[in-house]
This record gives sequence, structure tokens and C-alpha cells, in this order.
Amino acid sequence: MATKKFKCNVCGYIHEGDAAPATCPVCAAPASEFTEVTEPKKKGLLGDTNSNAYIVLYSTVMVVIVAVLLAVAALALKPRQDANDLNEKKRNILASLSAEGESYDQFIDAYVVDAQGNRVDGDVFALLNDLPGAFAAGKFPIFESKDGRVVIPVTGMGLWGPVWGYVALEKDMNTVAGIIMAHKGETPGLGAEIATPKYQSLFVGKTIFEGDQFVSVTLRKGGAKDPAHEVDAISGGTKTSDGVTAMLYNSLKNYLPLLESKRQSEPEPAPAATEEESNEENAESHE
Repeated sequence: MATKKFKCNVCGYIHEGDAAPATCPVCAAPASEFTEVTEPKKKGLLGDTNSNAYIVLYSTVMVVIVAVLLAVAALALKPRQDANDLNEKKRNILASLSAEGESYDQFIDAYVVDAQGNRVDGDVFALLNDLPGAFAAGKFPIFESKDGRVVIPVTGMGLWGPVWGYVALEKDMNTVAGIIMAHKGETPGLGAEIATPKYQSLFVGKTIFEGDQFVSVTLRKGGAKDPAHEVDAISGGTKTSDGVTAMLYNSLKNYLPLLESKRQSEPEPAPAATEEESNEENAESHE
């Protein structure tokens, strides 16, 4: 039985046998022109780089390697990311007070109050990381400046995602001193305008109380009709404007016990002198 194959290098004739023929029966080439034909060895799973199995295995290994590298990088960068996030929060709090030149640690006293306005234990910045959860748990972080103003964090929903920010109130706990707002995915040129300094400046000087009644600040479509408590809604951004209105009302009302307590402790402004009293004082000063 033939066990080997030999190929003529001249004409390609295949001879089966234990040895090459003395001469090729086709072209008469000598035995030296014959080469033994060997069967290619079967490749293993990784031998054939064009096989589906190899492609799937290679892709899986690469995905795992990349995932591990990304996880390691994320863990390594997390402390720096957390520090940057903390610094950004501090900058925004100072910006709402127009106090960017101040040192946060020296200018701000941060603390947590409960639903009755009493101080309780809590990490203000940990609570800021999940403000809706903090509000639901009855813990309300607040930031008080050295000059007696307060900054209240606010959170809500816009058209496409979360909106949030900081509302600064003057010492009367009524007048808006400043506001910083941000968003996750509002439409550029429309709802995203809430994050622009130009739009945020419209809130300065607005008041959140009408007498003793809390009314917040409303974004009104078609123009503000009550200049004390309303600002113009964003043109083409009605849903975002409605979301900001709800955000301000729902967030600020959590702090009413604290604000009302501070308002009551705020000394009443001295009454203006009458014309007669002014004349008497002037007369006395000339004597």
C-alpha cells in the first residue's frame, strides 16, 4: 500500500509509493526532481488566525484587558476627581455670593439642618452628592457666609435631565443675592441658557417672600408680570423654565423653618427720620 506521495517539480505529476520513481513517466525528469508531499499539520484553536474561534477569543481577551486597564485608571484617578469635584462645589458656592476672591474655608460655615431648622450631624458635601436623597431623608445642607448671608443648594429636573444649583440670600433671608445653575443635558441655546451668567443675573434682587408668605421665584412665559418674584422664562425653553420654577420652590421650602427663624432674629431697620426731626437735628448741630 502506498504510504507516501511525491510530486514532480517539472510537470507536477504526483507519484504514490514508498519512494520517488527513477524517472517521471510524464516528462522523464530524474528522481532528483521529485519532492515528497507532506500533509499540513492541523492547526490548533489559535493556529488559524482567520478562524472564527480565534477572532472571538482574541476579541474577548482584548476587551478584558482594556476593561481592567480602565478600572485601574479610574481607581487611580478617583481621589483627584473627587478633589476637583469638591473644589468646583466650593467655587460655585462662593460665586453665588459674588465672593470668588474669598477663601471658602475662612468665609463659609457649612452645616446641616433638619426639617425643623435645627442643626444636626452630617457631611454637607456627601449630602450634595445625592441632594434628592438628602432631601428625602430630611437632611438639608446649607452654607452661611461670614457676613450673614446663606447659600441654599437646589435640585430638580429640566427637559432632558437633572438641573441643580445654589441660591444665595441676603441677610434678610428674602432677597436673592445671586444664583448659580447647571444642567446635565438641556438644549444648547434654549434650556441650557440657565447656566449662563447673563440669565442668572436676572434673579438678583428678586424676593422669595411676599410679606410673611413664601412664594419663591417663578420663571414666567411671556414676561415677568410680578417684578419682585418673577423673571422672564427662557424663550423656546418652556419645559426647562418650568423645571427651574419647580426646583426653586421645592428646594427652598425645605429651609423655611430656618429662614423664618433667621428672619425673626434679624433686627428691624431703623425708621426713617421725619422732616421735623431732621430739622431739629440740623438745628442742634449748628448750635
